Amino acid sequence: MIAESLKTLWEELALFNAKLVPVSKTKPNEDLLEAYKAGNRIFGENKVQELVAKAEALPKDIEWHFIGHLQRNKVKYIAPFVSLIHAVDSLKLLKEINKQAAKNSRIIPCLLQVHIAQEEAKFGFNASELKKIINDPELTALHHIKIIGLMGMATNTTNQAQIKEEFKGLKLIFDKLKQSTLPTNIEMAELSMGMSGDYKLALAEGSTMVRVGSSIFGLRSCALNA
Repeated sequence: MIAESLKTLWEELALFNAKLVPVSKTKPNEDLLEAYKAGNRIFGENKVQELVAKAEALPKDIEWHFIGHLQRNKVKYIAPFVSLIHAVDSLKLLKEINKQAAKNSRIIPCLLQVHIAQEEAKFGFNASELKKIINDPELTALHHIKIIGLMGMATNTTNQAQIKEEFKGLKLIFDKLKQSTLPTNIEMAELSMGMSGDYKLALAEGSTMVRVGSSIFGLRSCALNA
């Protein structure tokens, strides 16, 4: 079941030259190993403790993506191995990631989260805040992080037209930044948007990376909109 779901998604994403991040939060190691044996090497987790435990128990060639809201005091636990942090939403968090990356002699790739949803609960920068942080000299001085793109979450709604417009707006911001002169530690290479319920819309609007959980592993008892 998991292998078949992965194969279908890989074929679909190949048409858009997009990457798949299977969201494995709350799923047992057995499910992840099944996906691993099918050829998957990327997994996305949103809880630090769970991510650390899985990284210790599972094959070492896995690329672990942290996709949740990251607290600064927990960065140190994932800094030694995390491959990408998706949802960076403050300069303070970037500074802490840089600090912990330096301790581990690493440069940690990050995505800046942009608030595009019509929901207060979502985190992220608005357009003006994004421009401000990108032009902040303090960010330029962070040599142990590499911002490689943007990430966004659409409104949790059945209104597909609204979701499409939110994704389209984020792609517009992404393209404008890509065409501009950016600091040396910022590159607009990845646009992470789209989950199980809306990834088709995200792909159509230019997503390069989708975060899909329930379409691969089945519904969870919590966080069903991954």
